[in-house]
Amino acid sequence: MPFPTPSPLPPKALIGMVHVHALPGTPAHAGDTVAAIAAAAAEEARTLAGLGFDAIIVENMHDRPYVHGDALGPEIVAAMTRVGCEVRRAVDVPLGVQILSGGNRHALAVAYAIGAAFIRCENFVFAHVADEGLLAKAEAGELLRYRSSIGAENIAIFCDVKKKHASHAITADITLAESVHAAEFFGADGVIVTGAATGHATDPAHAAQARGATGLPVLIGSGVTPDSIPALLEHADALIVGSALKQGGLWSNPLDTARCERVVAAVRAARGA
Repeated sequence: MPFPTPSPLPPKALIGMVHVHALPGTPAHAGDTVAAIAAAAAEEARTLAGLGFDAIIVENMHDRPYVHGDALGPEIVAAMTRVGCEVRRAVDVPLGVQILSGGNRHALAVAYAIGAAFIRCENFVFAHVADEGLLAKAEAGELLRYRSSIGAENIAIFCDVKKKHASHAITADITLAESVHAAEFFGADGVIVTGAATGHATDPAHAAQARGATGLPVLIGSGVTPDSIPALLEHADALIVGSALKQGGLWSNPLDTARCERVVAAVRAARGA
């Protein structure tokens, strides 16, 4: 299948982020069984889908502080596969996977095993310095070859550009639009624009720059709120929302149904407008 892989998302999609509880072997793991962790993720996904979210993505954000790439243990892949299977059974919307940090091949393998539709990739093009250290190697070449080798070309790879929780001093002479061009040239299926950190607003001007630089889907990956949705959806094809759905707007808190409903209502209103 030639790239790009067609987007599995409907137009102006609302994607709910499920922050999976800390997995076994990570510092914040509370002793819950993998079955209990998977059940909690599935229940959260069921709630979001029932409220009108168009897609779900599962992410191991509670596993902080992160190790990167090949330092991720097989227990993380095994647990995320169990989680993904339970979520897949709970909802029938498109499902995505992200494994922190830089677990892009890991996420692709999990997505392939559970029947997911897309993954989120952190360092598809260009090196940068992240919380967990120097991410010195772009993932595109090896990741797309791996996707082909396992027959997973139907799984879309949505890629962060100038990603959050990172310094981009190394690439300070490369604009956001140039980063988007590079991601498209290297075979990304969509690009993700963010603010500086989880829960931090994405500048609508950055979404506009990305939109003007590519025909690929443009996704917003942080800081979406009901108030920011109209401006963002002028340029973006999808919104990934996590923190705004949680009690107090904090990503690590439980879901707040009223907050979820406000986000859904704002997206529907923006679509209508």
